[in-house]
Amino acid sequence: MGDHKDDHKDQPLRVGAAVRRRRRALQLTLAVVAERSGLSVPFLSQVENDRARPSTTSLEKVADALRTTAVELLAAADPACSVDVVRAEPEPAAEPRVRSLVRGHHQMHASEFTGDHDAGREFQYRNDQLMYVADGAVEIEAEGRAYRLGRGDTLYLTGGVRHRWRATVSDTRVVVVAVAEHVEAVQNRSR
Repeated sequence: MGDHKDDHKDQPLRVGAAVRRRRRALQLTLAVVAERSGLSVPFLSQVENDRARPSTTSLEKVADALRTTAVELLAAADPACSVDVVRAEPEPAAEPRVRSLVRGHHQMHASEFTGDHDAGREFQYRNDQLMYVADGAVEIEAEGRAYRLGRGDTLYLTGGVRHRWRATVSDTRVVVVAVAEHVEAVQNRSR
């Protein structure tokens, strides 16, 4: 079974998204980065959109302008592959457990919760999320209302809604899919 080519380590990295995230985190414009790095705004824009692959020298100049290193930017880069398989765990866990279903730093995040979870813990995500009960049953309290979900049921929560939940049956599995926290999806929501 060792023939699964799941790992995307040999894929070229898309450094553009990492450059853009770093620039926005520092609240810098492309013009400021261009000025600091000596590179042009159009070139930097192409780099951020992964339409241009910067040379090592260019990437170092960009990294300097962003007060980081080329190594750090590459470490934060997204793999360029579009397919990644995450295999099921061989043994069902006795302990409550969370496993990430999306590897790497992407715009979407998904986790699988197995077993009971602390009902006292309140969650609040910046962005929208979908909860899907793959097995078992859960009770969710959101916006002061209680919802009971069974196998195959889904619940959609918009960003900012405080909620807590607990499994009401042992061996419950819940999949939670959300827009990743580092993506500002909420700001431009049209009412």
